[in-house]
Amino acid sequence: MTKKNIFHNQQRKFGTTEPWLVFAVIFSICVAIGAAISLVDPAAAAYSTAPISAPPAVLALQATPYAGSEACAKCHQDIHDEWLITRHAQAFSSPIFQRDWTAEGSAVACLECHTTGYNPKTGEYVQEGVACEACHGPYQTGHPASPMPITPDASLCSKCHKTTTDEWQTSKHGQSTPPVQCEACHDPHSQNPLALTVTDLCGNCHKERGSSFTHGTHANAGLECSNCHMYTAPRTGDPIQGLAATGHTFSVGSDACIGCHQDTVHTRDKIVELSGEVQQFNPANIEELEQKVQEQEETISNLESKSTVRLYTGLAQGAIIGLITGGAAAWVVSRRIQVVEVEE
Repeated sequence: MTKKNIFHNQQRKFGTTEPWLVFAVIFSICVAIGAAISLVDPAAAAYSTAPISAPPAVLALQATPYAGSEACAKCHQDIHDEWLITRHAQAFSSPIFQRDWTAEGSAVACLECHTTGYNPKTGEYVQEGVACEACHGPYQTGHPASPMPITPDASLCSKCHKTTTDEWQTSKHGQSTPPVQCEACHDPHSQNPLALTVTDLCGNCHKERGSSFTHGTHANAGLECSNCHMYTAPRTGDPIQGLAATGHTFSVGSDACIGCHQDTVHTRDKIVELSGEVQQFNPANIEELEQKVQEQEETISNLESKSTVRLYTGLAQGAIIGLITGGAAAWVVSRRIQVVEVEE
């Protein structure tokens, strides 16, 4: 007597609709994934602004112990004395911060920007206020022979001054090559401009701006560049959680004009009478503007067409993959094959 193997279909314990259900589920998932992938705009990444990353020396508490600002003052007394009267030094003791912090229930998250050496895991900090080691990192062994680390760009300031650095990123200062960093205008220790006046500071780079009618008449009236280019609406109260516009886009909008010319903003003759000068404006080129509008409309139409094509392509790809994968899965479910030994 010999034994041989034969194949037979195992009796299934479920109905004949099960394979079709498996096929339908897998097919639907593949089509949905194809459509989702097609809707992702590959050009979006090109226009996105990479977030500013905070320096590791500030975010991560290192094993090196903090020495405190008094230790720094032993060698840098002049800088320490200058820092003592700044808002950085008073970031924790400020009556406004204490009032708002108390109203927020003494939220520990606020301490990340108002103290030095804050540990989010324990809620503890080394020193009140924004001291030396908040920017330079904990004291490094080997200093002063080796310099303390520092990140000389906006990524250092962005950790706490996010509103300001976000505005700066959209400005021509932030988008120039290389960017005009915070330290190009601000002394990081005294927090004062690097010039006696704001106009002198701007004049270091913008030497020819004062010759125009607008700049000349405002300068003669005693205004500085920041009065118009960093104008912000007067505050009626303290900013919520310290967030408020700071004017670091450096753009001049109508609100800047209305702030001073409320009575004459729509009366050009009155402005000319007061200034004694007339500004000649070149007429707008209507044909050039219409051509630009037409080009923009064509660009939008092309993008919409490409988006539609991508959607249908994704759906087709998902359907093909779904047919193959779903069909294979349905066949496996419908035919459970096993080997049975038979004696002859």
